[in-house]
Amino acid sequence: MVDETEATHRDIETEEAEISLFDAPPIGEQERMVEAILFASSEPVTIRELEGRMPHGCDPAEAIAHLRKRYEGRGVRLVKVGEAWALRTAPDLGYLMQKETIEVRKMSRAAIETLAIIAYHQPVTRAEIEEIRGVSVSRGTIDQLIEMEWIRFGRRKMTPGRPVTFVVTQEFLDHFGLESARDLPGLKELRSAGLLDNRPPPGMGQLSGEDDEDDDQGDLFIEE
Repeated sequence: MVDETEATHRDIETEEAEISLFDAPPIGEQERMVEAILFASSEPVTIRELEGRMPHGCDPAEAIAHLRKRYEGRGVRLVKVGEAWALRTAPDLGYLMQKETIEVRKMSRAAIETLAIIAYHQPVTRAEIEEIRGVSVSRGTIDQLIEMEWIRFGRRKMTPGRPVTFVVTQEFLDHFGLESARDLPGLKELRSAGLLDNRPPPGMGQLSGEDDEDDDQGDLFIEE
């Protein structure tokens, strides 16, 4: 009877030891892990990606919540970009990161209008873009925006022909400091910032045929 009791006691101790091997690190240590991963990553990291890198039992979502509070008021902020997270310079200190020379990456008016339509109406098909603009969209315009990684293919619509849709990318949101497309400024904000003139919206003026890729260049999007 004593032997059986001792054996049972040893089994319990063994099980407890095995369980302890998989105990999650303290939340403070998890914060350090998340911080290290985000600091070393050149792109925003999702919760699922963090879970895949961190030890078993960790809760990266909770660690991020603690870490985000810790970074409040600091020179670096923990921000959400789409469904991912990244470390970014505090907006009020952005001027310290400016270069002495600024390279202006010009886009055609067709590309700017197409990008704006996709951003505000996503998911949107090519036919819907053309209907809003009032002119046909050349393949070059779409290709340019895809090459810039500012738009991507979305889900096909459940309509005859199953046309493909376009949506903005996480890179687009990250470039403009947006958490989601819902954070895009409205018409009133754009006009007050001087980014919109009184020109009629696409499709309201005189209609033309194909896009002129050499049309007036826009300086709305600037890459530093």
